[in-house]
Amino acid sequence: MLLKTDLNIPIDDIKINFDTEALWILNIALAIIMFGVALAIKVDDFKRLIKKPKILLVGIFSQFFLLPALTFLAIVSIEPHPSFALGMIMIAACPGGNVSNFFSKMAKGNAALSVSLTAFATLVCLVMTPFNLQFWGGLYEPTNAILKTVELDPFELFKLVLLILGIPLILGMLVNHFYEKTAKKIERVLKPFSMIVFLALIIIAFYDNIDVFLDYIYLVAALVILHNIGAYIIGFYTAKTFGLDKRDQKTISIETGIQNGGLGLLLIFQFFDGLGGMALLAAFWGVWDIFSGMALAAYWGRKKSNEQSTIINEQ
Repeated sequence: MLLKTDLNIPIDDIKINFDTEALWILNIALAIIMFGVALAIKVDDFKRLIKKPKILLVGIFSQFFLLPALTFLAIVSIEPHPSFALGMIMIAACPGGNVSNFFSKMAKGNAALSVSLTAFATLVCLVMTPFNLQFWGGLYEPTNAILKTVELDPFELFKLVLLILGIPLILGMLVNHFYEKTAKKIERVLKPFSMIVFLALIIIAFYDNIDVFLDYIYLVAALVILHNIGAYIIGFYTAKTFGLDKRDQKTISIETGIQNGGLGLLLIFQFFDGLGGMALLAAFWGVWDIFSGMALAAYWGRKKSNEQSTIINEQ
């Protein structure tokens, strides 16, 4: 197969320079970013989606059901190295990345929908991330063999995701609900600051691992790029098939294509001891989808978008 890797290469011996201190910093950065996003989320956002749930269900279906299922089919077809395959499943199992809100706004999509979907996806991922990783990883024998060698406790995975994403989401919403003016002031400072810190972490991590990337990136580049493009396509055409308007199609495409690579990398180091193939793929995904998301958002943002969402009224 074209994308099969040379099994003589000690892929799982690849070591990404990512120590315990860096792991904690990434933990805190992800939590702060989620808190910053949650400061803009109101209970009314949930109420609007619950009253007209079609758009919510399409977004969740695209991200947590179609993407993992089609990722599995792609893996069966191209047969990548097992740890690369499990890395792809890990990425597909993660919720959307928080930068998706910025990209949706940049693309003239439905920014309010993006923020609301981020909130819902964060809650859903507490259950669906462990489930998708275990279910789809267990269906494919090479990845199932890896899962059997680690102590992947779904409850421990749930607790970690709850700590990093769930609790900051709830805290941010509570601050917005009871201290709305304060929340707006904090958000104006915290959101850009947290994004700068997160991007700085990616740049530092890339710099610290430049030799690893230069030596091995060719092994995962095609996998990540095709997987990422496929995710955008899945989101866009799923929304289009269900009759959503153009703005919402853009938003669901971005929500599906921008996966939380930072969370994926964190889980790989927490539960898989930084398994070389998984870590390399997730690390490159975290860098690549920022560039691809920015390029796609810039392209869509140049086009005039006169469509108005009938589901969520942006304020």
